[in-house]
Amino acid sequence: MALADQVPIRSELGAKSKGADVIAGFDLSGKVAIVTGGYSGIGLETVRALARKGVRVIVPVRDRAKATPALAGIAGKVEMADMDLGDLSSVRRFAKGMAASLPRLDFLINNAGIMACPETRVGPGWEAQFGTNHLGHLALTLGLMDLLVKSPGVRVVALSSTGHKISGIRWDDIHFRTTAYDKWKAYGQSKTADALFANALSRRLQPTGGLAFAVHPGGIFTPLQRHLPIEEQVRLGWVNPDGSPSELAKAGFKTTEQGCSTTLWAATSPALAGKPGVYCEDCDIAAPTDPASPLARFRGVEPHACDDEGAERLWTVSEKMLAEA
Repeated sequence: MALADQVPIRSELGAKSKGADVIAGFDLSGKVAIVTGGYSGIGLETVRALARKGVRVIVPVRDRAKATPALAGIAGKVEMADMDLGDLSSVRRFAKGMAASLPRLDFLINNAGIMACPETRVGPGWEAQFGTNHLGHLALTLGLMDLLVKSPGVRVVALSSTGHKISGIRWDDIHFRTTAYDKWKAYGQSKTADALFANALSRRLQPTGGLAFAVHPGGIFTPLQRHLPIEEQVRLGWVNPDGSPSELAKAGFKTTEQGCSTTLWAATSPALAGKPGVYCEDCDIAAPTDPASPLARFRGVEPHACDDEGAERLWTVSEKMLAEA
């Protein structure tokens, strides 16, 4: 679970593998999954791939008007239930209902997220990216914990990002209350938090055989970029001034079908047995960042995102925030 555990296993799959291909050889019929953010982007592709394999998939939804047409027509059993990650009462109500009604939960995929949004507050004044991406998912997971520990072989997948390289946890001012808000540092912190969440959760699932992993899905054009003006995406090198994908994006970005592959690999691969809490990318365990590599900004994992002590500290701090909300 520490940096020393970040050793690639040389998976036969890779960056361009499609999610459906990753799970093609598995019999998943009768299993149960919850996928947050499951009605757009890579979350929708995750739901589609699981449902086709016979998994009962429950999608928490904040906006039924958007979710209903997105999920319509998917082959398999897909259900919606109301939940807003930015509203703790909503998260707790959803978790309580699932814990009472589900006999088991095989996959919890914490996929939903927001990125680089204008300064926004949720809950009792929490910075929205940390509050939604991390605290909302932690509240969901805690509410489902009894179900998780009684489900043999459960796997929890937390969607992190190479954005974790932007910032570790800002322990002195997590919610930007005393320093100027920086949307990218806030995003980076939330993605570090997602990785540390998987690290800490893995220890809590270990006694009952469950596993938790963090995943970087890769660069993908999805609604996650909705807060970024075209001018900023041009500066980042993602698109051309006319809005078309740049050469960089064409070479390195994934389709949504490819973007869900590492999530599904982490949820199902037997190669990850006995490797709890690791950070994964491109259907493999990520190596520590190589500072000398020209791809250092885009590949590998930083020490601050796989630090056991930091993970436990964050878990304690975050539980306190939830308890006081």
